[in-house]
Amino acid sequence: MNARRWYVVHTQPNGEARADLNLRRQGFATYLPRYGRQRSHARRREVVKRPLFPRYLFVGLDLARDRWRAIHSTFGVNRLVLAGEEPLPVPESVIDEIRAREDDEGLVALGLPAGVGPGSRVRLVDGIFADAKGVLERIADDRRVAILLELLGREVRVFVSPASVGIG
Repeated sequence: MNARRWYVVHTQPNGEARADLNLRRQGFATYLPRYGRQRSHARRREVVKRPLFPRYLFVGLDLARDRWRAIHSTFGVNRLVLAGEEPLPVPESVIDEIRAREDDEGLVALGLPAGVGPGSRVRLVDGIFADAKGVLERIADDRRVAILLELLGREVRVFVSPASVGIG
């Protein structure tokens, strides 16, 4: 049975790629989610890959088998995030949700999930209304969407980030 779980590595400033490479060289499974960001320079526009979580990446470990303490002395790594003396595991659902938002190039889409638009049944995945279900009313702009939630017997409109919206 594989007891591998995902854990969080805190990297040195701008050291995500270096830590990722050096951890993989040591035989660790890593996951560095990235998103595409538009950059303009000298009348040129290009998409650059940026870490989804600056200064963090995930490492897959079996704590009983792997020599996980070696992570602390890896170039590019600041430390493994611990809870007391043991690494703090990340719920598998978090990794699955991030991977589900990746496109063909492996970049995480920060907008709405594929196939979700006005009129779609949705579920909020975080915030004070986490797990509340509603209907996507409209896309207000690139940073907010309007969701109609049924609260206290009436429909209430809330504005949330597109990243907070899951499939109903």
